[in-house]
Amino acid sequence: MRAMIIGASNDRTKFGNKAVRAYLRQGHTVLPVNPTQPSIEGVACFASIADVPGPIDRVLFYVPPTIGANLMAALAARGDVGEVWLNPGAESEEVLKAAELAGIQPILACAIVDIGAEP
Repeated sequence: MRAMIIGASNDRTKFGNKAVRAYLRQGHTVLPVNPTQPSIEGVACFASIADVPGPIDRVLFYVPPTIGANLMAALAARGDVGEVWLNPGAESEEVLKAAELAGIQPILACAIVDIGAEP
């Protein structure tokens, strides 16, 4: 699985980092997105959604809702994205409305637990 992790972090206490490690441990291709980091857990980081090579099987959101809402249109514009996961803390009415306007039906659940890992 090719997983884009928006809000990936080098801070090992944050879920954006925990997701990177969990997906790597299970052999998935991890595509971290963070405009301020060159790499996360040894994986090259992308500055924006548009920079990530596709196609993408799963997108995981680990950013505050105000940021996530602003990213939905860019995500939809790619045209090569499968599932979109709004992890706990990344969801809000604003994000859901932006997703709907972009034609995205997000999954509201923990994407780490979904692959059988513990956060």
